Amino acid sequence: MTEMHDTTGTQDSELIAFRAQAEALADAVGQVVFGQDRTVRLMLTCLMSGGHALLEGVPGTAKTLLARSVAAALDARFKRIQFTPDLMPSDIVGTHIFDPQTQDFRMRQGPVFTDILLADEINRTPPKTQAALLEVMEERKATVDGESIPVSPVFTVFATQNPLEFEGTYPLPEAQLDRFMMKIEVPYLPAEREVDVLRRYSAGRSAHEEAEQQIRPVLDVETLHASTALLAKVHVDESILLYVQSILAASRDSAQLLLGAGTRAGLHLLIAARAWALLGGRDFVTPDDIKDLAVPVLAHRLILQADAQVDGVGEADVLTGLLGRLEVPK
Repeated sequence: MTEMHDTTGTQDSELIAFRAQAEALADAVGQVVFGQDRTVRLMLTCLMSGGHALLEGVPGTAKTLLARSVAAALDARFKRIQFTPDLMPSDIVGTHIFDPQTQDFRMRQGPVFTDILLADEINRTPPKTQAALLEVMEERKATVDGESIPVSPVFTVFATQNPLEFEGTYPLPEAQLDRFMMKIEVPYLPAEREVDVLRRYSAGRSAHEEAEQQIRPVLDVETLHASTALLAKVHVDESILLYVQSILAASRDSAQLLLGAGTRAGLHLLIAARAWALLGGRDFVTPDDIKDLAVPVLAHRLILQADAQVDGVGEADVLTGLLGRLEVPK
């Protein structure tokens, strides 16, 4: 294994091949979703790491299109749930219904029996229904009328929420937010890319149709599932482990935070950093990988003190400040 600072070592051929496929997937999605390169890379990191992501952005920032396009490039099964106040747990996981032809009950599977699930506006449905989905996210199995049924081994949830609307919503409790590997902020497009989108639509084209018709699969679900084993080949130096623990400890000691990051947050950060390194063409994790991922992996798990909220300070601001004060491994 090469030293952390050495980027010239020989890499495993499997790692190189997978990275090339992942780059092709990102390029395919980029042909339909403009200007969201970092968002796509973060989504791929979650997929490779077996995690789930909360996509947060104002309406019209292509959150649905992103999830649909990634699924198309993977040739993965894709389903979407529009969360509403009257949605029931059985609408998520399914139920048994009576079939008059066979005079017996048969299973009607819910939308969680898929590969990639878009949970649109997850904060608009009551906690009981949210919990039904979060159980599947955690256990990779659905409980239907007391029967436990496995879902896809690559089952991944991309949940969305609008950061500005609070009326008629049911915010996810901290324990449930902790189940999401990342909260990914989906930003407005840069001006030049926004012009490209306007030009495409003014020509009568539809991005959602292109996601289904233009994107050709460049990576399959089986290869994605196998990437979990590849991540074990990405080296994590002892100094990186100590660095991650120092970030967790600093968040717990911060006077601006009521609640810091737990051990699960640190584990998610390390797993994601391995995938991030692989996508960057390396078989080792660097401190920059940890810094790149610290906000999307950790910030949504933190709770601000009241004084910090009054001052207009956000969780990401506090975390960025902590990272700036901590010693970085050489």
